[in-house]
Amino acid sequence: MVISQLAEGLTRGVEGLGDRVSGALFEPVVRLGVTGLARAGKTVFITSLVANLMDRGRMPGLFAASEGRIAAAFLQPQPDDTLPRFDFEHHLAALTAPEPHWPESTRAVSELRLSLRVRPTGLLAGVTGPRTVHLDIVDYPGEWLLDLALMDKSYEVWSAEVLARIEKRPEAGAYLAALGGVDPAAPLQEPVAQGLAQGFTAYLHAARDAGFYDCTPGRFLLPGDLAGSPVVTFAPLPEGPAGPRKSLRAEMARRYEAYKRDVVRPFFRDHFSRIDRQVVLVDALDAIHKGPQAVEDMRRAMADILGTFRPGKNAFLTRLLIGKRVEKILFAATKADHLHHNQHPQLTAIMAALMREARDRADFAGAETEAMAIAALRATIEEQLKHEGRDLDCVRGRLLDSGKQAVLYPGALPDDPGVLLSASRSGATGWLDGEYNVMRFAPARLNLRPGEGPPHIRLDRAAEFLIGDRL
Repeated sequence: MVISQLAEGLTRGVEGLGDRVSGALFEPVVRLGVTGLARAGKTVFITSLVANLMDRGRMPGLFAASEGRIAAAFLQPQPDDTLPRFDFEHHLAALTAPEPHWPESTRAVSELRLSLRVRPTGLLAGVTGPRTVHLDIVDYPGEWLLDLALMDKSYEVWSAEVLARIEKRPEAGAYLAALGGVDPAAPLQEPVAQGLAQGFTAYLHAARDAGFYDCTPGRFLLPGDLAGSPVVTFAPLPEGPAGPRKSLRAEMARRYEAYKRDVVRPFFRDHFSRIDRQVVLVDALDAIHKGPQAVEDMRRAMADILGTFRPGKNAFLTRLLIGKRVEKILFAATKADHLHHNQHPQLTAIMAALMREARDRADFAGAETEAMAIAALRATIEEQLKHEGRDLDCVRGRLLDSGKQAVLYPGALPDDPGVLLSASRSGATGWLDGEYNVMRFAPARLNLRPGEGPPHIRLDRAAEFLIGDRL
């Protein structure tokens, strides 16, 4: 077994070295990871980004596009034959239909390759012809990233942390009650293990719906083809005697270790460790609407996610010998179209403050970071209404539930993001200066002219930060 593991590692190393040499010396490849927690807008971001790179009329902030140096953009088969293809055409059809609707959310890893023919600039412009730059976009659920933090935790540590965290949450009441009737040291009975795993999974779904972001293991929420398998049939148990080898506790611990070995580690090895540019999408407005507790919980969850990155510069020899590091990270607050543009600076400042610790760590390691408020697909228009003698900056859009037009004034975000962060970190149950409203808008009907992608807010600037230096 040891020899086979060594052989597999050597083979993977040689294959990885070959890929890195090819990317470094010939046609460059930018591998862009797109992640975020549930309903942050990953699918819409990728769909709109690709559509706007193919039809660049709305991309003035991407300098290679505004300078006319991108001669063509075309989709090619993704290089990883074992990965599903990101269904760009289906998702774009959903957004551009006569009755548009949001596409289905990310439920597994997928990939798409967009190749760009780019004319050189500077002294090389008159000497060499266009070159090809491949953009490999990897879409994966942010919930799976949270699992990477489990790699350094034993089952006992993980169980203790989870139970301490959820003991006062009403969503966990049914699961905690079920634990009271279970003897962890008793011999394993599979129906008991399955019942506990199902109860814990039900808690995770309820907690996520309530605005909690520390919902791990991530595959319990998005199991895919693992649904019902022993590797996702475990749950946290209270501290106690270890019990015999075939006890409930021993089997739960064994399955937890199998989850790390057979699910989490392959995800890191095969997908996450190969990314060199990263977008982290955050629905900060929804967390703010849910209150200080949700904001703090989101901040901690995102810190755990970003703690798994390997930031740094991808120097030539580093890429060949060690592998890729994440050299650029964009922290994007999504759904900026739910606010009037006058409040976008405040949303950007809040995003930067929430990610401050992770940004400092990445900056110190040599990576470039940026915080931005964006809308990958603009679903609203701005309006100004008078209320009690003052002007309110509002947005108008089509409501997701009813299809009716509605005007939203979400409330004024504070100029100082510390106002929100201090309340969330102190355990406050509500905002002192009022509440922040949120509506769920459906995508607007589009009438695109030739050469134009879907309307957006700052998607061109996001693309310039992420890939502009490679074009």
